[in-house]
Amino acid sequence: MTTISVEAESWLREALSLKADETVELTLLAGGGSDRSFHRVAGPGGSSTVLMQYGPEGRENTIFTATARFLLGIGVPVPGILAEDPGRGFVLLEDAGDADLWSFRDAPWEVRRALYGKALEAAFHLHEYPRPEEAAGRLGLMASFGPDLYRWEREYFLESFVYAVCGIRPEGREREALEEELSALAERLLAVPPCLVHRDFQSKNVMILRGEPVLIDFQGMRLGNPLYDLGSLLYDPYVPLNEDERMEMLFWYAGLGGSPEIAEDDASRFREASVQRLLQAMGAYGFLGLRKGKREFLDHIPRGFLNLADAARRHGGFPRLEDLLSRCREALAERGIHAPA
Repeated sequence: MTTISVEAESWLREALSLKADETVELTLLAGGGSDRSFHRVAGPGGSSTVLMQYGPEGRENTIFTATARFLLGIGVPVPGILAEDPGRGFVLLEDAGDADLWSFRDAPWEVRRALYGKALEAAFHLHEYPRPEEAAGRLGLMASFGPDLYRWEREYFLESFVYAVCGIRPEGREREALEEELSALAERLLAVPPCLVHRDFQSKNVMILRGEPVLIDFQGMRLGNPLYDLGSLLYDPYVPLNEDERMEMLFWYAGLGGSPEIAEDDASRFREASVQRLLQAMGAYGFLGLRKGKREFLDHIPRGFLNLADAARRHGGFPRLEDLLSRCREALAERGIHAPA
């Protein structure tokens, strides 16, 4: 049992139309790397909703409800908005349950295959929305993937993982050559017409409610390359997929009619987008684990590192990154962090 502020409790009671003698039970739900808090609200008659509270700092928080309503309107499954108070940062959401795609990580592949297929179908509906630029402008979405954001992601990787975690700081010609390689990657990703992407489409952001996916943590949605979302899910450090499983789901997505280039180039563009995504993820694990004190994120470094190295190796076009990762592997081992082979 947890408590919330008197102001939040008063708003919640009004939103739920509670009678004076009716009570609710609050349970704090585990959060990720965000500054939002979530409480499950068990109400009269067995009802269950979720109270989200957020501060005024992040713009992505202020567009949450409008984004949710837009997604529901185009057939992308997300929790419904039951009530909101933007001025005070209160939102009452439908309860998507406790089971996420991550919680099925040990289930047989036959079970997981069906769930991954449904999750990818939800992503396909998002990616295929026909007027992405208009939607991005109307909703005030976060900055689109472009040269600046891709540059930020690779610098995040270098500063928050390579330097902060591994103790390595590429300099001089090594840094220049790496920048040339990774900026060329960004240019190739930008050559694909942009669509709406979730931006953090991984197993802990796909709830499974009565056998169907419900996407959460979508407020970072923006214009980008659809393969970035696929890399987020199929190279997800939280749930290891083997190569056969990964390729099966990649080509299943292609069979929906999206990203026909997947079949044309034998998945090399998918590997590229996965490399970019994993640069961001490794930076996030270092930043959240060391700078924010959320040490649990450091536990994901070995699997994330393995996935990044795998995507780069299978693509075959990142020799400078692979050289850096080889040095990082040795540095991690010296620090007692061993990436699985």
